[in-house]
Amino acid sequence: MSQIDAVIFDIGNVLIQWQPENFYDRTVGEARRRAFFADTNIHHHHEQIDAGASLPGMIDSLVPQYPEYEAELRMWNDNWNDLAAPAIPHSVRLLDALVDKGMTVFTLTNFGHDNFPLSQAVYPFLNRFNREYVSGRLKLIKPDPAIYAHVEADCGIDPDRLLFADDRTENITAAAARGWQTHLFEHPQGWADRLVAEGLLTAEEAT
Repeated sequence: MSQIDAVIFDIGNVLIQWQPENFYDRTVGEARRRAFFADTNIHHHHEQIDAGASLPGMIDSLVPQYPEYEAELRMWNDNWNDLAAPAIPHSVRLLDALVDKGMTVFTLTNFGHDNFPLSQAVYPFLNRFNREYVSGRLKLIKPDPAIYAHVEADCGIDPDRLLFADDRTENITAAAARGWQTHLFEHPQGWADRLVAEGLLTAEEAT
């Protein structure tokens, strides 16, 4: 009998690939992409979105600072569902299998409040969580201990009965420090094996 009461999924690079460089390489070419990312430090600015800022608002504020990259900046908003793509099929099957078995499943994700619904619209599996802990809504961001404390207080489940999968070591470390069960996501098969080991899925269900 598993001692896990809820399974918690990160989204980026767990359920959906988050490598926006791939989109820009296809559309503007690698050299232009490298210059754009280096000159604008776009990943750093995107952290504001995860922390609660508006995505289109951020882009509007950056265009006057980097007018030579206006087209690329607009793509960050206008082509969101090309940047946050594609889905990771095996991980999605694991989520669906857990939900179909009646397991309580949450997401704890660094994601903007206005672009998360855009992803939900094209990826129906992102609507299957019992609870959604989205950093842009909470204005708290992993690995801040406060976001984990919020999850605990909101769901009322003891930390040692939560199993959390994330692809970033610092996020896993912060959760483990609060007593959560954790899994550093490196590939879907490893996560599948962990769910089977916990007795949450059978080997067949985890394929």
